[in-house]
Amino acid sequence: MCGIFAYLNYLVEKDRREIIKNLLTGLSRLEYRGYDSAGIAIDGESETDVLLFKQVGKVAALKAKIDADTNLNFDKKFMSHVSMAHTRWATHGQPSERNSHPHRSDPKSEFTVVHNGIITNYKELRTLLEKKGYQFESDTDTECIAKLAKYVYDSQKGSKFLSFTNLIKAVCKELEGAFAMLLKSTHYPNEMIATRRGSPLLIGVRTAKKLKVDFVDVEFGAGDITAVSAEPAVKRDQSRAFLSEDGLPQQIEYFLASDPSAIVEHTKRVLYLEDDDIAHINEGELHIHRLRRDDGNQSSFRTIQTLEMELAEIMKGSFDHFMQKEIYEQPESVVNTMRGRVNFEENKVTLGGLKQYLATIRRCRRILFVACGTSFHSCLATRAIFEELTEIPCQGELASDFLDRKTPIFRDDVCVFVSQSGETADTILALRYCLERGALCVGVTNTVGSSISRETQCGIHINAGPEIGVASTKAYTSQYVALILMALQLSEDKISLMERRKQIINDLYELPRYIKETLAIDASLKQLAKDVLHKEKSLLIMGRGYQNATCLEAALKIKEVSYMHSEGILAGELKHGPLALIDENMPVILIMTKDSLYPKVQSALQQVTARKGRPIIICNKDDTGISADFKTIRVPQAVDCLQGILTIIPLQLLSYHLACLNGVDVDFPRNLAKSVTVE
Repeated sequence: MCGIFAYLNYLVEKDRREIIKNLLTGLSRLEYRGYDSAGIAIDGESETDVLLFKQVGKVAALKAKIDADTNLNFDKKFMSHVSMAHTRWATHGQPSERNSHPHRSDPKSEFTVVHNGIITNYKELRTLLEKKGYQFESDTDTECIAKLAKYVYDSQKGSKFLSFTNLIKAVCKELEGAFAMLLKSTHYPNEMIATRRGSPLLIGVRTAKKLKVDFVDVEFGAGDITAVSAEPAVKRDQSRAFLSEDGLPQQIEYFLASDPSAIVEHTKRVLYLEDDDIAHINEGELHIHRLRRDDGNQSSFRTIQTLEMELAEIMKGSFDHFMQKEIYEQPESVVNTMRGRVNFEENKVTLGGLKQYLATIRRCRRILFVACGTSFHSCLATRAIFEELTEIPCQGELASDFLDRKTPIFRDDVCVFVSQSGETADTILALRYCLERGALCVGVTNTVGSSISRETQCGIHINAGPEIGVASTKAYTSQYVALILMALQLSEDKISLMERRKQIINDLYELPRYIKETLAIDASLKQLAKDVLHKEKSLLIMGRGYQNATCLEAALKIKEVSYMHSEGILAGELKHGPLALIDENMPVILIMTKDSLYPKVQSALQQVTARKGRPIIICNKDDTGISADFKTIRVPQAVDCLQGILTIIPLQLLSYHLACLNGVDVDFPRNLAKSVTVE
């Protein structure tokens, strides 16, 4: 969703030009998340002066606005400086400069905030603060955070316990909803507070010398903070500060972001905040406090981890768009999903993250797959093979509907939560719902350190690599493969299924070659998009069995990036309504690969052609039974449960070419965001 980035330097001399460059570069790395405006906050000429720059549109427009400011001294140097930046995706209030972040508490900018997520009780807070005389400058929910901070400060001014940390604890206690936010204040110069609840936030650290320790202690309060005048008891005498090995303060830089892609070019040493963590940075030291009482399960420290991604992985290279690059990365991304997990010689699958829980999963009552959008389609695509191999009832659930229905969950259920980012708001809420009811929860994500990966008891990291394009492509096929691997591992004790498992594993070995063969037809797909589909207003995509999920995912991709209406239809339902849409003017794509349902799909083809329809058929390369009168897209033949990976790729490419032909921004579709961190 929105993007957060901040830069702090301590005892490291930087001029204002370099500080602004760091902020704008950080924002540019977050552009793929989707946004409509951007802004930064930097220190002015004195510690009580904050400069805000905001602009509707892209980060480049914000840069142009800053560069054009003739009053700004770009050469001013700072030994210590606190700055932050934000890309906003409109939720409350139209995209405009007044609604852009950062938001301030008052014209003097006593408190400045950037925020991801949604404050659900902002109307009540705004009403209260307006009655107290505070005037609002925007339509956003975020502004009430800054105003609330000033209200608490004004009401507690003079209290010896009014530290920046205590003040923000009092503020957070009043906030409902999801948030990741950064705050700075002219009352606490060169200090920053970072806190999260339900939205991701991480801190990167760069030092010249080696750190004394590779973790930070968490300072737990004795109880919930009820007033800023109550000094909380600290669990340890002193939290370990970020000091060098000789124990002296050292030069240090901090990079805070909502996504590691904004940090990786500066440092690979990062620390992930957890929900209700309040990180306080001051004089080069990082302290982490907790908003609420320790429940006994909370870790007492936060480890500094090493990022494994490289900057080159998030750059486009020779491709025109990230989406195109990621489609072409699929031969490698599916290999990375299988790497170290499949022994092709012994036909054995080992998923280390599930090893301890295999017996529990095998004896469960049912398996529920809970996800949203593309991730849900990967669950739908693999549900049939799960039921066949495990002989356990499986059902797919859209996370939002799952919560709306208050679905009954039992202690002997296994719930699998699938999310590329691991931060999808609806999926996280569904996860917590299931945890409360005692079900075993399994996470399948592409992001180490994400909320889902931390809160589930076990799981699978799909290892697809960074996915920048908003429309998910390689993450879908990697999720597909990861779920197939899970089904294979769960069924390894069934002798009657040995031959079936061997067949699937053999084709997993061939999968990268099959994908490369499919990508080789890209030129013909581009021509097909240009000649046949480009001018159409609507498109139907039909299939059945394993290909039903492919139809739904393809329709979603075409809607997402080309804005063309498309609909995925189960071919078995054709005569129950959708057949009324068929005529000579309605474009139809029919997926008709060789499997046990081939005769039934042939029947659907006859029904379409009898109504003068002219379908485009996705079929196997060696299928000679299809009339030369039909346009065909031919893909290699794989075992039925893997065929969906090969049929979705030409449809991903078609959606990409349709978007390019329509002249839209392929990587940043309108109204959409990469990581949906709000309900």
